[in-house]
Amino acid sequence: MSNSPIMKHKSDKNGTVYSTNPNFSFNYGEEEVITLEPGKQNLRVMLDKKQRGGKKVTLITGFQGSDYDLAVLGKELKSACGVGGSVKDGEILLQGDFREKVLALLVQKGYTKTKISGI
Repeated sequence: MSNSPIMKHKSDKNGTVYSTNPNFSFNYGEEEVITLEPGKQNLRVMLDKKQRGGKKVTLITGFQGSDYDLAVLGKELKSACGVGGSVKDGEILLQGDFREKVLALLVQKGYTKTKISGI
């Protein structure tokens, strides 16, 4: 026996271990998601402070497209505002209140249907 740890990898097969069907082909569920053009995106920019210890974050929702394109847009917005943030669950979070700046940046990039929502 060696002292090296055994690496266990999480399976992406949703519980499928073995099939007796000779023509079985596992579908990994990786469908290509098409990102809408910036002019067709209905984005909402809002201020949120729920469950964040009273700290304000700018939340951008409504993006329709691939996770990669959302991450690229999030990175561009974070660097343009000079703040930290995250991209998860189809939303972009920026630390602080940057609603007006984000709206101007998105309109400049061609997201013409972007609106500020909430208070």
